[in-house]
Amino acid sequence: MGIPNKLFLFVHTIWRVNGAEPCLTKSIRKVLFAHLQKQAAENGINIMCVNGVEDHVHCLLRLQAAQNLAQVMKSIKTSSAEWLNGTRLLAGPFEWEEGFAAYTVSPSGVKAVVDYIEKQEDWHLARTLEDELKIFEDYHF
Repeated sequence: MGIPNKLFLFVHTIWRVNGAEPCLTKSIRKVLFAHLQKQAAENGINIMCVNGVEDHVHCLLRLQAAQNLAQVMKSIKTSSAEWLNGTRLLAGPFEWEEGFAAYTVSPSGVKAVVDYIEKQEDWHLARTLEDELKIFEDYHF
């Protein structure tokens, strides 16, 4: 009896609007996040949870063994920026900043990360993205 072939890697990713421009209003985020999940699913990418605030996005991914995080993130960011520009929901052209932050999550920590991502609006009432990333860096290193 061998080990079942269920290889998944859970990754909490964060990326920011170019220039940290606070342009993602709540109504835009609602349709953007629905689009992200639909587009990702069509491309074999499992977004377990996505949320964010005006200037950045948090996403919990469940990657399969053969998926490459950099390629997955490029796909998500490129398709969502193209979609935002095509819909003209924003006054001007839209871009994500280059790069992203990524933190692995143990299977036992998935629920806590989902809860955290779902409460982004509350979290950022008193904290900035820089505060948040500092906490992650301190915790992970």
